[in-house]
Amino acid sequence: MTLKTTVLGASGLAGGELIRILDDHDGFDLVHLGAHSHEGGTLADVHPQLRNGTRPLGAISAEVGPLDIAFLALPHGASAALGRELREQGVKVVDLGSDYRFDPQWRYGLPELFDVKDGSAVASPGCYPTAILLAIGPLVQAGVVSATGIVADCMSGVTGAGRSLKDELLFGEVAEGVRAYGIANHRHRAEIEMGLELLGATEAIVTFTPHLVPMQRGLLATVTTQLLTDDNPSEVLAAAYTEAPFVEVIDRPPQTRWTVGSNRALVAAFVDERQGVVIAQCAIDNLGKGAAGQAVQAANLMVGYDETEGLTTSGWMP
Repeated sequence: MTLKTTVLGASGLAGGELIRILDDHDGFDLVHLGAHSHEGGTLADVHPQLRNGTRPLGAISAEVGPLDIAFLALPHGASAALGRELREQGVKVVDLGSDYRFDPQWRYGLPELFDVKDGSAVASPGCYPTAILLAIGPLVQAGVVSATGIVADCMSGVTGAGRSLKDELLFGEVAEGVRAYGIANHRHRAEIEMGLELLGATEAIVTFTPHLVPMQRGLLATVTTQLLTDDNPSEVLAAAYTEAPFVEVIDRPPQTRWTVGSNRALVAAFVDERQGVVIAQCAIDNLGKGAAGQAVQAANLMVGYDETEGLTTSGWMP
């Protein structure tokens, strides 16, 4: 079974990563690439690293021919109308943007913690919520840690900001430094709290501070909260992810470089006995498990493929 597929938003970084993964996936036939500002050009114009660069870039539209599944890799706010139109046509949709993450009619696409199997409409989580929820979600769900007073300090590579031309993303502004942004008001905070409440928290209160670091890819979440029981957090996490092929619980601090190029998530937890807190960490590739890889993982489950098809658990940096 091969399913006709489109990537709408093909010129972006997540869109390019989707194309790279889907080109090597036997179950999806990539029949259309949509790119608004580059419509009429070719794939090589925006992603010269990808093969078959002569493929045309067409319109971002719900009317692109018969489709089985569509991936929307569009800027936040640009997926809402398209998602509705595609669903009305009976097309399965995975939206990588934020438009449907709070919509109860769309499944929240973090497969290790939420059921997306056989779904028809999936809202893929943001990269920061993915890492934070993987690090702390099972501990909150099991009642091992407090869901209030959570502090999440996170660092991401520059590709997490997309390809738009902004002064603060120029090489000279990013290199040789680290800076925080969105302090106390980043839009992902509400999504993180929603995810924890979907996992059973009566109330979730998170202080979330993201940082931009001078690397291309990778994301590290360090999450601290109060320990409530005598359970070993590492053992709780290991038990929660026994059947999760992409999540590995390790006994040392994870590094982002070990996940780059993969759909792998590395999780670890440590107890500060003096303070009575758990420090949980998760490292992912922000374009892999944080975006395109996770979207394909969800799509596999939606259509009945093996969860791991077309994806890798091995990073390419030692």
